[in-house]
Amino acid sequence: MKARWCAIVLLMCAASFGAMAGGTSVAKYAGEFTSIGVGGRALGMGGAFVALANDVTAGYWNPAGLSHIMYPQAALMHEERFGSAVNYDYGAIAFPQGTNTSWGFSVIRIGVDDIQDTRNAAIDASGRLVDYQTYIQNPENYRIDPSRVTYFNAADWAFFFTYSKKQSEDFSYGASLKVIRRELGDASATGLGLDIGVWYMPMDNVMLGVNLQDITTTFLAWNTGTNELISPTMKIGSAYFIEAFGGRFAPAIDFDIRFENRKSASTFALGPVSFDAHIGTEFLFRNLVAFRVGYNDVKQVSFGAGLHLPKLSIDYSFARFAQSAGDRLDDTHRISLMFTLEAEQFRRVDGY
Repeated sequence: MKARWCAIVLLMCAASFGAMAGGTSVAKYAGEFTSIGVGGRALGMGGAFVALANDVTAGYWNPAGLSHIMYPQAALMHEERFGSAVNYDYGAIAFPQGTNTSWGFSVIRIGVDDIQDTRNAAIDASGRLVDYQTYIQNPENYRIDPSRVTYFNAADWAFFFTYSKKQSEDFSYGASLKVIRRELGDASATGLGLDIGVWYMPMDNVMLGVNLQDITTTFLAWNTGTNELISPTMKIGSAYFIEAFGGRFAPAIDFDIRFENRKSASTFALGPVSFDAHIGTEFLFRNLVAFRVGYNDVKQVSFGAGLHLPKLSIDYSFARFAQSAGDRLDDTHRISLMFTLEAEQFRRVDGY
């Protein structure tokens, strides 16, 4: 028991040291796209999922939870944000191996596609190409030639290679090697990071989870010569199962602890350390139909529902931003599918 808690404390200390040691500056929000979350189930609960993650999506939420899968699983999710201006997609696959080990691969892409590039499309009255700065200074004297307009994408990618092991029935750990790729027209950046997670059940129906994201401080190198650092984030969570009304309630709460000096941009800050909460609950009726509600770190209220069949789970979530000064961002709709290959030859050896 003491060894388990020592492991958790050591991982937390490592995250804090990685963020604060050294003289290299950290770029705020450089890896913000990786904090959006994946899966209709988790997002319907406001992202309060670190302690509950026990399926293929655990490769993102908490690598330790991936060891709980019994059969191979695959997941897909699509989301259109801000009036369909931004596309957010996720896919993952995971396999159990032996008696207590699982492997997984996940990919996230968020992007704005087909952005018009008019830098080489400004012409004068005679049709001659004009320097773009000249066009910007005197747009009334020139025009944009549609035939010269080109298009580019702005996209961020994250690839997770996950290993997870169940040490015992109430303790597991795991890690995700993470490759980050950012693209903006001709500019691009690549980085390598590491997430480490632990999961622990100290008593029946009580679960605790910790996911230390970018624990080594992920370095992003741009081909333009600019470099960025993604500082560590410590996600800690707890959840509790309550049997009632012919089903099961699962209230959960997570905290994102960051070291980027976000101050007022966070729920609560203590010097350079910020704290953001995710709160949610799920009611699963007869292991078939689920209803969810949550509130996340960007003041977004979410609702969700799910249908869980033997080999297919369909989860939907709806999110609404808080209204401010009479304006509100567009609502967000997400749908995800999770497939389970329930074939005997793929079953985990111990049946857990």
